[in-house]
Amino acid sequence: MTLPLSGRRAAVVTIDLHRGHLDPEVATMPLPADAAARVTKANAEFLREVRNQGVPVVHVVTSYRSAAEIASNPWWAAVADTGASRSNAMRHQLPGSPGLQLMPEVYEADYDLVIDSKKRYDCFVATDLDHVLRSRSLDTLLLTGVNTNSCVLATAVAANTRDYAPVVVEDCVDTMDRHLHDAALAVIRQAFGWVAPAQDVLEALGDSR
Repeated sequence: MTLPLSGRRAAVVTIDLHRGHLDPEVATMPLPADAAARVTKANAEFLREVRNQGVPVVHVVTSYRSAAEIASNPWWAAVADTGASRSNAMRHQLPGSPGLQLMPEVYEADYDLVIDSKKRYDCFVATDLDHVLRSRSLDTLLLTGVNTNSCVLATAVAANTRDYAPVVVEDCVDTMDRHLHDAALAVIRQAFGWVAPAQDVLEALGDSR
């Protein structure tokens, strides 16, 4: 399926490319070390190329004022300290945590925008992401980040329902739940948006300019 980039205005929206998932030394909800290194490297390379093409980059980062903000989600409260993959939820992305920091490889301070008020899987909830995009007349989202089967999936669905064109950059997303990575991409591809490798996205961006 042809990527919807011709005649449109695209931005990269990265999701939770922070140390809380991707730095094994401090992560409170870590990806496996090999997956963390792979997705960090893939994002760094992709973002370097899109910046060279003048594409806006927006990083959305989860951050809480206290554990109470996390616990107000009944499911997260229920799985806390149970051994589930998100059982560390009550200690994730709290004030003062080094996990709040973006991975340095993916961040260009003089170019990128950062939204650091994300509270839930959907990057539009409780953030000004929609305002940032619409105020810049951006209508196509190149989604990267973590986790494929939660935040990436939820944001792709939310982007679709807001009439953005969501494109998931396949090699720039990954998850703690490796057995659900491909399934999440299949759900997105079937009903909510496009899924394509970084090289195809970069070629489509170049052809659209």
